[in-house]
Amino acid sequence: MEEKQLDFLLVPLGLFVLALYHAWLLFSVLRRPNTTVIGLNAFARRRWVQAMMADSLKNGVLAVQTIRNNIMASTVLATTAITLASLISVFVSATSKSSTSSALVYGNKTSLASSTKLFAISLCFILAFLCHIQAIRYYAHVSFLVTTPPSVIDSRGDLVSVKYVGRSLNRGSLFWSLGLRAFYVSFTLFLWIFGPIPMFVSCIVMCSLLYFLDTTTEHTRDLHRSFCPMENEEAEHNV
Repeated sequence: MEEKQLDFLLVPLGLFVLALYHAWLLFSVLRRPNTTVIGLNAFARRRWVQAMMADSLKNGVLAVQTIRNNIMASTVLATTAITLASLISVFVSATSKSSTSSALVYGNKTSLASSTKLFAISLCFILAFLCHIQAIRYYAHVSFLVTTPPSVIDSRGDLVSVKYVGRSLNRGSLFWSLGLRAFYVSFTLFLWIFGPIPMFVSCIVMCSLLYFLDTTTEHTRDLHRSFCPMENEEAEHNV
């Protein structure tokens, strides 16, 4: 196999491995949320919203400070993502006319391939920026609702309003997770600059590491059941 053809084989194969892993993760979150960290964190956030809104006058400051920390973290990551995307755009425009191939690269070394690699990395950073902006939007919305007594939001009962605020908080956290995943994918695309082999190996290693970060142990599930016995009995699939 020629050196240039490795990009057409290993790069799509590496991206397919990442896509297959995240498809399995999505299925697990929707069908078996207790087996994933994302599902357990969603349950914990709903429980936290319920505790904060049970006595909003007493817990209002704590709730707003907690959400403000999430907003600041999303702001830092959004700023980092758009800055890196801008720097890559400047680098591409500066080197588009005179592209030099490094001796470390084993694969397609044409100027078109180099521009494609940098464009893919920039696209990941732009996607991360948009996801973190959406996370800030939901966090800011929750910061208003979480300090409001449930009876003021919905006169028919407290349960509906608490679920709505918890759902909004989980949506913000979902966009946070998507933005962080875009950073992870950008790392594999960055290694693509040095050739398709490092990129493919990084996809395999990253999926293995993410599996241990995304799944839960039996001890963790038992500990969660002791704190949230009611939520584990319900078949809730909306994270």
